[in-house]
Amino acid sequence: MTSASDPSPAPAPPLGKGLRGDSVGLLATIALGLASVAPAYSIAITLGLVTLVVGDRAPAALVLGFVPILLTAFAFRELNRRMPDCGTTFVWNTRAFGPAVGWVAGGWTVLVATVLAMTALAQVGAAALLAFLGLDTTAGGTLAVTAVAVLLIALVVTVAYRGVRLAAHAQYAMLALQLLALLAFGIAAFARDGAATPSLSWIDPFGFDDFGTFAQSVLLCLFVYWGWDALITFNEETVDSDRTPGRAAVASTVVLLVTYLFTAFAAITFAGTGTGGLGLGAEENAADVLTHLAPTVLGGAGGRIVSLAIAVSAVGALLTCAGSTPRSALSMSAHGALPAAFGRMHPRFRTPAFGTVSCGAAAAAALVLLTLVSADFLGDAILSIGLLIAFYYGVTGFACAWYFRRQLRNSARDLLFKGVLPATGGLMMLAAFVRSAYDMADPDYGSTSLGGVGGVFLLGVGSLVLGGVVMLLVRARHPRFFQDGRTAVTALTVTEN
Repeated sequence: MTSASDPSPAPAPPLGKGLRGDSVGLLATIALGLASVAPAYSIAITLGLVTLVVGDRAPAALVLGFVPILLTAFAFRELNRRMPDCGTTFVWNTRAFGPAVGWVAGGWTVLVATVLAMTALAQVGAAALLAFLGLDTTAGGTLAVTAVAVLLIALVVTVAYRGVRLAAHAQYAMLALQLLALLAFGIAAFARDGAATPSLSWIDPFGFDDFGTFAQSVLLCLFVYWGWDALITFNEETVDSDRTPGRAAVASTVVLLVTYLFTAFAAITFAGTGTGGLGLGAEENAADVLTHLAPTVLGGAGGRIVSLAIAVSAVGALLTCAGSTPRSALSMSAHGALPAAFGRMHPRFRTPAFGTVSCGAAAAAALVLLTLVSADFLGDAILSIGLLIAFYYGVTGFACAWYFRRQLRNSARDLLFKGVLPATGGLMMLAAFVRSAYDMADPDYGSTSLGGVGGVFLLGVGSLVLGGVVMLLVRARHPRFFQDGRTAVTALTVTEN
């Protein structure tokens, strides 16, 4: 570990994994981060739910939910400067807290959350695509949606398999459609006759009626930003890999905040927060605000474009997941924490071939299996992602402050960006985890329950417990990684040039 007095720059990324360096620049990296969040889809399904809880204070909730995300982004930036490895949280948490925490919190949790997210994104993208094509009846059928969703997973895996450059170019087009659709929606909503005058009180952080509604709304908004950290997994393939991903992480979160606030203000200005008609407070509108409002705001053709943007949004996030997850597994394999097969690289495309195909197969299998078990079970599995996100973001915030603890007295900047802000973000994420777990334990939370405990809680906490069990099995097969302690990720165990 670097001492407090060591002025040396962050080391270059470790060599030997086989990834193609200098493939993408700052703008492409930001695009990958934004696309992984699925901004059009995320705001469409979240804004109405937040409005049901806090009315026209929804923009304030978006701002407050952004705070711990920004603090976590600072932690990612500082850790990436010191350790620019495609394993990101796996490597960082291992260096800070040891192999067990690194494997479960930084590796397993991220992989499980991403695979579950891929099932949701594929399902949403398939349903929205069928609706855009005018096949609304088909879009309501489980079999058709699942079949199209599996095809979408196969499509994005094929693109991811061929390399980050192709994926980045595809994301440019898909992200542009999303942002232009949201911009057009917002401008048209503000310009409509009868639209209300926006009020600064909508972003007043002290305007909530009680702590319960405040906490619930912020938790909903907290996860509307999740996914930007996927861009860090491409760090070994970026130009200036120790700085570009960190800058892109902070920039992408700020762009998301501006986009969400603009859309939220526009929607509230046009429709209001009432419970009737197009009001955002109507429960029948909450599940997808943009789809309900777009035909009135933009007309029939414009409404269809918004539906397409939501479909593209989900597919874009799906593509980033299909590219980022194999790189996390690649790093775990290269450091001896997973079987060597996950480190196999395609000789031409320089991508983790086995890991990419395995990731797609796991997502498709999870989608089909959960759908066969129950649509309600699938929905609760997706809701449980929130616990996993808060857990690994929080641990990473603490990892940053702990890893750099001997450097915090070097300067005010080090104290703030390497210590205070990441630790504060970690505390906020921990609070979100505890509050979410408390709410999710209620048997009425979500659609399933077992023994008087909510199914969402059981799935979320169960995934973490399962991670500990799987780690013990992996430890028996790969003891060297766990025996080497915090030095396990300082050098590659497996290399492939």
